[in-house]
Amino acid sequence: MEFDYVIVGGGSAGCVLAARLSEDRNINVCLLEFGGDGKSLAVRLPAAVIMMMRDKPIKINNWCFNTVPQTHLNNRLGYQPRGQCLGGSSAINAMIYTRGSAKDYDRWVDQGCDGWGYEQLLPYFKKSENNSRGADDYHGDSGPLHVTELISPRPISSVFVDACVANGLDRNDDFNGAKQDGAALYQVSHFHGDKQGQRCSVAAAYLHPVEDRSNLTIVTDAKVSRVLIENKRATSVIYHKHEEEYTIKARSEVVLCAGTFGSPKILMLSGIGPKAHLQEHGIEVVYDSPNVGENLQDHLDVVFDYEVNTKDVFGVGFTAAGNLIKASNEWRKDGTGLLTTNFAEAGAFFSAKEEALKDWPDTQLHFVISRVINHGRELKWGYAISIHSCYLRPESRGTVKLSSTDPSAPPLIDPNYLSHPKDVDYMLAGAERTRAIMQEAPIAKYITKDYAAPYIEKDGLLGYIRNKSDTIYHPIGTCRMGSDSLSVVDLDLKVRGVDGLRVVDASIIPTLNSANTNAPTIAIAEKIADQIKAEHVASA
Repeated sequence: MEFDYVIVGGGSAGCVLAARLSEDRNINVCLLEFGGDGKSLAVRLPAAVIMMMRDKPIKINNWCFNTVPQTHLNNRLGYQPRGQCLGGSSAINAMIYTRGSAKDYDRWVDQGCDGWGYEQLLPYFKKSENNSRGADDYHGDSGPLHVTELISPRPISSVFVDACVANGLDRNDDFNGAKQDGAALYQVSHFHGDKQGQRCSVAAAYLHPVEDRSNLTIVTDAKVSRVLIENKRATSVIYHKHEEEYTIKARSEVVLCAGTFGSPKILMLSGIGPKAHLQEHGIEVVYDSPNVGENLQDHLDVVFDYEVNTKDVFGVGFTAAGNLIKASNEWRKDGTGLLTTNFAEAGAFFSAKEEALKDWPDTQLHFVISRVINHGRELKWGYAISIHSCYLRPESRGTVKLSSTDPSAPPLIDPNYLSHPKDVDYMLAGAERTRAIMQEAPIAKYITKDYAAPYIEKDGLLGYIRNKSDTIYHPIGTCRMGSDSLSVVDLDLKVRGVDGLRVVDASIIPTLNSANTNAPTIAIAEKIADQIKAEHVASA
């Protein structure tokens, strides 16, 4: 088969591109997705994220990657859950809608990425968004992605916000507005209206409503092995389905949207990457691109959990069973109740050190209405809450490399956490203030046990961080965008050294934004979709 554009990966960026490009009925698009259709109850029911985070007894819509041993985390293996269905990680995340600071995107410009500043991206943030609050200078109200308040937040989440205010933070009801610092309940990508209470994944927002377009072909369960490159031009994609091999041709472009781990892997399997690494695996070098798989960045997160004297949270116990039955009935009836939770209901942004810029926060908190042990993969009796603290602008850089030439083999993921001393200093400072917030009167009266305290007394706070911290699920950077010759993709996200090939996903981000990464990934795809359509018309 032959199409104008073949998109590899149906995550957030891939869904946006497939939907936007196929708006032009003269453009034929094929989207290849490794996983399923992303329509299951596990995706639609927000609280079911706890099922999808687990890697046992079965994997549900989740790659369940692991890192290599992390030297500065006492050689522990990290866990890297990533979405494996249409919608990608937007189908299994906590649905938090934050963009970061304008300074994050202006920093991209300072690094040579002209045209990618905040003023250039803001229209695409707005274009993508259907915010229940309506449109203003910072928000849209007619885009595909539904963004709204939490429908049935637990009262203790507002208590946490009160504790942040008691500790000196401002109340800020819009982290994506005029200022970012402060504390509030998060806005989330929930449907509002007819599908109230359901997760609005990017597939549900963009792709599912248009999947019957005659010029759009969606292939799920498609295991892509490599891109075929002839005379320095990407011409086809090879994939397997039901043990059969297929070759699908692209008249105009192949677009990789396989994510921070998947896109560099496919590039390397296709002969684009560091020459020595490709030769080590016996792969013919099409183009020596030494930065493919380099520049991996991620937000390291440390969790403090506390037993509480309220059972109006997600817990394990007899009362919890009754709560779940009641919540199930509420959700089925009108899309309200406990099962609409994203777990991380409240949050805060602040600068951890006095010398840091207040208007460019470097620390983010996620307040969770349950105890979080090992990414929710371990459950213990009782009722508890958790507070997550992460440093937002890490200097540590890691890698993604091939483990073998088998396309089904997971890549070698090395975030290299805490390898830079600045990251250590800021993680410590952020964690210290986080624990101080949890000692403020509004929240302290609910706390009956500090689970972390004995470990901190034994090993110190830094020891606790090295023993307990892990990802908060924001990997980026492994196909870095730039204007320099060593960047993997140029400012149009075209792969250097090969025609007819782009990368459009979080892997092209040069440096981390100071917040969750789903919103900027969507905006990046919106921007490039406009550009591809304009180029297609011009070349017709």
